[in-house]
Order: sequence, then C-alpha cells, then structure tokens
Amino acid sequence: MAVLLQLRDAHKRFGDQVVLDGADVSLVDDVKVGFIGRNGAGKSTLMRVLLGEEELERGEIITHPSLRIGYLRQHDPFQAGESALDFLMRDSGQPEWRCGEVAGEFELKGAYLEGPVKALSGGWQTRVKLAALLLHDPNLLMLDEPTNFLDLRTQILLEHFLRAFNKAALIVSHDRAFLKATCSQTLELSRGKLTMFTGKIDAYLDYREERREHDRRVNATVIAKQKQLQRFIEKNRANASTASQAKSKAKQLERLQTTEIERDEPTVHMRAPQVDPRQGTVFRCTELAIGYPDHTVADGITLEIEHGQRAAIVGDNGQGKTTLLRTLVNSLEPLEGQMKWGHGTEIGTYAQHVYTSLDERMTVIEHLEYNSLPGTTRQELLAMAGALLFRDDQIQKKVKVLSGGERARLCMAALLLSDSNVLVLDEPGNHLDVETVEALAGALELYKGTVIFTSHDRHFMRRVATCVIEVRDGTVKNHFGDYDSYLAAIEKEVDDSELARGKTPLPTNGKPGKGGGDHRKGQRDQRKAEKELKNVEKKIARLDDEKRKLNDQLLTETDPDAAVKLHNQVKALEVELSEAEERWVELSADQEW
Repeated sequence: MAVLLQLRDAHKRFGDQVVLDGADVSLVDDVKVGFIGRNGAGKSTLMRVLLGEEELERGEIITHPSLRIGYLRQHDPFQAGESALDFLMRDSGQPEWRCGEVAGEFELKGAYLEGPVKALSGGWQTRVKLAALLLHDPNLLMLDEPTNFLDLRTQILLEHFLRAFNKAALIVSHDRAFLKATCSQTLELSRGKLTMFTGKIDAYLDYREERREHDRRVNATVIAKQKQLQRFIEKNRANASTASQAKSKAKQLERLQTTEIERDEPTVHMRAPQVDPRQGTVFRCTELAIGYPDHTVADGITLEIEHGQRAAIVGDNGQGKTTLLRTLVNSLEPLEGQMKWGHGTEIGTYAQHVYTSLDERMTVIEHLEYNSLPGTTRQELLAMAGALLFRDDQIQKKVKVLSGGERARLCMAALLLSDSNVLVLDEPGNHLDVETVEALAGALELYKGTVIFTSHDRHFMRRVATCVIEVRDGTVKNHFGDYDSYLAAIEKEVDDSELARGKTPLPTNGKPGKGGGDHRKGQRDQRKAEKELKNVEKKIARLDDEKRKLNDQLLTETDPDAAVKLHNQVKALEVELSEAEERWVELSADQEW
C-alpha cells in the first residue's frame, strides 16, 4: 500500500484554541477513513490544511507524486444558464458521451442532466458535483459532511459510489450509519491529537471507552501500590537497619507511573420537556391539500397521529416534507381540507434554519432567559446551558460569535426548556456532532409527548421513529412498517434502477467481483486466504477471552504486586491482539473483493 499523504508533527492554533498539537496521520491508497470529532475540534481546518488552503505553524505534509485529490465542493461552481451536462464537460474537459455515462451513475438523465443545473435541488446538485469528481479520476476523495441535506435515495447512491470506488477517501461526517457503511477505518481529532483506528466507527467508540475504563482501573491499582511504597519509605528510611530497603523501595516508586488518561471531553446531557403521557389522537386531518397559492405540493391527505408516537416524515428532497411540517404548525395555511390538533396541545418547533434568525445582540444566557417559561430559575437555565456544553464564561458569549453547531445547540436548549407536549423538528441533527445527536435521540426516546420530525440521519431515525409517514408524488400516507422496512424498500428501488441501466448492484460489502486471471489459482488462493482468516478469527477470540479473564482478575486483585504483573500481561496481550486485528482487516478486505 502506497502512502498518498502524510501529516507529521503538525501544529496549528486559532487564538487560544489548539487545533493541531503534534498531530500525525498517514492516508494510504486503498483505505476509506471516517473522520470524526466534536464540533469546533478543527476537522474542517485540517481538511483545508491537507488541501493546501491553510498553512501549518509547524510540521510538514508529505504527498505522493501520483496524488490526485478530489474535493467535494460546498460552494456553487455552476454558471448561469448551463445544464448539468454543460458543467460536467466544462469542468472535466471530457467528451459528452463520457460525461453522460458518469452522470448515469447518479441517475442524472433527461431534464436533470440537460435542464438548468441551478434549478435543481441541493441534493441533485450534489449528485452533479459527485459526477464531476469522478470524471477527474482522483485517487483520494475528501468529503466534508457530504450527507448534509441529502435525501435517503441520494445517500444510498453516494454509498454505492463510494463502495465501488477502489481508491482512498477521507470523509468527515456526523452520520454514524453512513460512516459505518462506507469506511473501514476511523480517525478522530481530539484536543489537537489524531487517533487512527483500524476498524469501523462503532467498534472505535466501543474501543475508546473500553480503553479509558481499563486505564482508570490500572491507575487505581498503581496508585494503591504507590501509597503502599510511600508508607514503607516514610516508616523505614530513618532506621539504619531498614534504610537500604527504603532506598530500594524509593527507586521502585520512581519507576511506577500511572497512565495518563485523556480527560473526558464535556458530555452532552439532554432532557426533553417533562410532560404527562396522554392517550388518544393528537392530530387529525381530512382531504388536506398543502402548498402555495400557485403550486399544490400534495393533496388528498388523510392522517391521524396518536399521542406518544414519534412520527418520522420521509421522502426525497423536493417532495414536500418541510411544506407538510410548516402546514402542521400553522406557518402555512392549508389550501383545502381540514386539520385539527387535540385539546391542550402545546407545540414546540425546531426548523432547519431557525438558528440563523437568532438575535445576535443577545448572550447565550439572555437567549435562554427570553425563551424559557415564566418562573424558570436561573439555576435551571444554567443547568440546561451546561448540559448543552455552554459552561462558565461561555454563557456570556454573544450569539454573533457562535458557530453553526453552537447556535443549533442553543436553539435546542431553549426548546427543551419549554413545556411542549408535541415537538415538531425539521432536521434537528444537522450541525450537531455525533455525541450531541446521540444525546438528542436518547432524550426523545424517553420523552412522554409526541414527536413529528424529519431527518436524513438513518441511525437517528432507527433509534427514534415509531411510525413512518411518506411524502411522495403529491401524496402523503402512512408507511405500513418500521423505518428499516422503508429503508429496505428504497434500497430495492435503487438496485432495480441500477439493474435497468445494466449495472450490477453492489452487495452489502460493496466490492465488485474480479474477473480474468487463472481461475484455478484464484480458487486456491481464495481457499488459503479463507483458511487463514478463520484461524485469525479464532486467535482473536482466544486473545479476547484471555484479556477479559485477566481484566476480571485485575478488578478483584488486592495485592498490588500481583496487580502490576496482571497489568503487564494485559499490555502484552493487547499488542498481540492489535497485530491479529490488523491482519484480520487485511484479510477481510481481500475477501470482500
């Protein structure tokens, strides 16, 4: 494997914030890496550094001579009046047939390919940009939050594209399901340091917590040993007959060091409004038509939503999900039909761009005071602010200096301070990092009220949704099944579309089959690799079991010397286990091909 790009001893800061502090990372030519970190950690800054758009204060970037970076542009690269096909030909210099062929990978055809590209929705424009990337034949893709505002169908197409792309990628995303489906390794930026893990995001998050817990246990044992040695030294160093022993123990004490544990970053804690559970129908509409005076988006809508349900509104971009939500909260008047909310309904709303309309003159605490219920104490305000990571001096920060993610958290904090028994949320996860989205999902699962929401985050949808309402082709209706069944239906539609274009859909592992070569030799190599893979899996299982048993002994061991010995055995096992896991990843990647 060739190293395409390497960052060495990188240092960079903005004011008092350390973005990179001796950071190192290498990106190789056939690995897709999911890049995670808290909002404000510096992920986008690092991407700009790697692209050469920002300079390091110290350190170096080493690139392979063959490196060709493809960067998914967030800005609008299109000219007035040009079609998607015109743009692809202009941007790539490729002939019309080749541009049309690549555009077909993303279902760009007909009016979507030949009509004005600026008239397309954001999701379709993203498809055009992805086609442009592919036409430049990059060997390293760099994607910064590529799933933001993409509908499910486009996300699936992007996944298929990435799984078929047999070169390197670095992908920043807060969408765990997307990273799990596309990336075999995980990179985290935290407190200026980069950590590369040879596994998917779920495995990394589990490993990170297990590692911290293990280090805490070991440190507790080491500290106990240190105290024991210190007591012996203090008791015996003045005694001539035991002074030499005390001196020996002092040297032992110097060698005995605790493991430095990265201090846990502040954790988001969310608590949904505390409301009493209710029974019956909370919302009913009959023959409802929604849209605008010159355009009907959907009609003939007859729906009922029960108290306590968490209804996911799904559908492609441009079908009318946001229009439906705006109608439900009386931001838009219905064109026809009847709709009614149940008695005593208190609706709280969170819209996609609500955080852009905040009063920038207010501070964080002033915004919460202004938007909270009468009688809310300052202590309650401070507790909610702290739960969403506004602590100490941060509560006095002006809204105008907050990042997009911070503004989104501030709006969410104000909503959670209400007494709303119905929450209507339009893309609540956008601009929130992985940990904050997880905290929000947990809060909504425990909420006793009703939730009606849209989201493009499949992990979030799976956790939260109890029923699914689909907006499609001018109609709105209940999907009879859970979110996983809806997801499976869309996956099948995408696969059927690819079959119709003469393209074999990718299996779940995403790797197309190889053709050509000596078939019998290929079979022998395959059997040999499969046998080694099974042996490595058995070895990993054995090492895991041994490690678990040693850790269990470590938890109950009262003799400090024995505990230190156990700790050293665990360390040796971890090295062996890490080597086995790396070999398993290599073999698994080969098997997928």
